[in-house]
Amino acid sequence: MAKIVLGLGTPHSPQLNIPASRWSLLLEKDQKDTRIDYESLVRQAKPGIEKELGEQKMQERYDAMQKALDALCNTLRQVSPDVMVVLGDDQHEQFLDDNMPMFCVYRGSSLTIVKRRVPSDRAWRRAEEEELSDAPMRFDAHPELADHLITSFAEQGFDVACSNQLRAEVGLGHAFSFVYRKLLPTGDIPMVPIMLNTLYPPNQPTPRRCYAFGQALRAAIEAWDSDKKVAVITSGGLSHVVIDEELDRTTLDALERKDREKLCSLPVEKLRRGTSEIRNWIAMAGALEHLRMELIDYIPAYRSPAGTGCGMAFVEWR
Repeated sequence: MAKIVLGLGTPHSPQLNIPASRWSLLLEKDQKDTRIDYESLVRQAKPGIEKELGEQKMQERYDAMQKALDALCNTLRQVSPDVMVVLGDDQHEQFLDDNMPMFCVYRGSSLTIVKRRVPSDRAWRRAEEEELSDAPMRFDAHPELADHLITSFAEQGFDVACSNQLRAEVGLGHAFSFVYRKLLPTGDIPMVPIMLNTLYPPNQPTPRRCYAFGQALRAAIEAWDSDKKVAVITSGGLSHVVIDEELDRTTLDALERKDREKLCSLPVEKLRRGTSEIRNWIAMAGALEHLRMELIDYIPAYRSPAGTGCGMAFVEWR
């Protein structure tokens, strides 16, 4: 039977792809973001927020994040699993408002990363994609494992959707392409992407449902008639666009202590917008109950006087 031998947790924030010297592009984005009241956030920001900013502080945090990413990359290479199952969210990449499944398993045979056309008013997005080749990059998926997972989920009471191909103009969603871009640039381990609707109401899975989904994922992998070694990876989070250090540390503490009830009772009113990606981590916890968690680093990467940024957690389970 197959075995989960490794778990990795990583954010995929633009701040990991854009040098600290250009984080001002993200500040400009936040100031114009209609989803938040930037000026109100500035007035409500925690005392001493100015100590979290400045070129030197941002560079130190960027360097720390790259060091943590390197640690995850080295672990992935050292363990060398046969296949990766990646938990992430789709942000109107594969799914639009006409169809938004709660859970979806990609069962196609290949994956592509596409450099997208970016509107001229989104300079931060152009900066994030500068390093990508103009030609699509192709990687192997794993339809055999995907089909087994879909069948097993159904047997366990999860009616998951499946996707047979990616939208050609978009390619692999950013939560999943990040794994190849930053953790596995060699691209030599096939991936099964599993998309959770963390972001768009009304059919977001509850934290408890996410945890149960993770447990079902482990059961499915361990029931796979194969001798393959499997890594499970979660991509996204923690809190953003407005950083909530208390929520982040509560989540990380519950993950480390394997506190299922704490994870399942995280307040859903806080799991909104980007912070909703914590749901991916809750599913991860359900899948990795048998492994020990090690926190590589937690970095609250502030980028504005309004407290915007991303709570960056880098975690291994072995």
